[in-house]
Amino acid sequence: MICRVFAPAPRTTHRLALLSGLLLVLAVAGCGSPGLSPGEGFVDVTGGRVWYRIVGHGTRTPLLVLHGGPGASSYYLKPLAALGDDRPVIFYDQLGGGHSDHPTDSTLWTVDRFVDEIDHVRKTLGLERVHLYGSSWGTILATEYVLRRPQGVRSLILASPALSIPRWIHDADSLRTTLPESLQTAISRHEQDGTTSAPEYQAAMVEYYHRFLARRQPWSPDIDSTFAQLNMAIYGFMQGPSEFTITGTLKSYDITKRLGEIHVPTLFTCGRYDEATPASTQFFQSLVPGAQIAIIEDSGHLTMQDQPERYAQVLREFLRHVERE
Repeated sequence: MICRVFAPAPRTTHRLALLSGLLLVLAVAGCGSPGLSPGEGFVDVTGGRVWYRIVGHGTRTPLLVLHGGPGASSYYLKPLAALGDDRPVIFYDQLGGGHSDHPTDSTLWTVDRFVDEIDHVRKTLGLERVHLYGSSWGTILATEYVLRRPQGVRSLILASPALSIPRWIHDADSLRTTLPESLQTAISRHEQDGTTSAPEYQAAMVEYYHRFLARRQPWSPDIDSTFAQLNMAIYGFMQGPSEFTITGTLKSYDITKRLGEIHVPTLFTCGRYDEATPASTQFFQSLVPGAQIAIIEDSGHLTMQDQPERYAQVLREFLRHVERE
């Protein structure tokens, strides 16, 4: 809907003036998202319920946010709430993570079922028109969803994309070589021995994360909460023991051959020191017709945590540009 305001003629009667005022209110309301008010609740999906939270009073097209993981939650994405002065921002915890139900049936942990969740959330909340944002593992879900050709998706934001896991593994192997030799040795030994829960391995993992996951120290409570409530059953099943070692069901996942089929305005983002390296992110961008890219300086994988103000500005400018077209 295009919002237009028409001025009354000079001789407009009082009744017509009141009617015009009413129409103006309705027109402005029509540009927003009827029925979307700040708050939280649950949506029924296959396997249980997922928790959602809506923030913001802006009247522009809503932004639906898909977190990373798998098995994580939306805590770390809270800086995106800054966009709420423009539009409703909808966060939700995917099944098995955060505030959502935690079933133990491993047959639920498939890409297709997680993608189906997006439809359930949209239909339940009445999101007829929406911008779609995916972070890390969430970029897989967002891309798969858009490739289903759903109605009403105005744009796509792919943040720190994980669209080719073989490429991710190659990049992780390269990033590991930047760690001190002692940490590299510890990682290799414990992975070979199957002792990745050992303190030595965990210490090496933390060092890697401080360099390439989230660089701002100390980590925010939201990042701590994300890790504290990470569902390791899902993460281990689909991903593996860590961000840099993938042994789960996603190990061979690669959607790059279909990126040329995306025909909505698309923005890629990543941090300068991201696990999803700038080179790989630029490669993905080159495959999507007309896609844009923003590389955020002084930040890692969780760019919205390392540079929240700059990151929100980049997203705001992109979304407003799409809505002007």
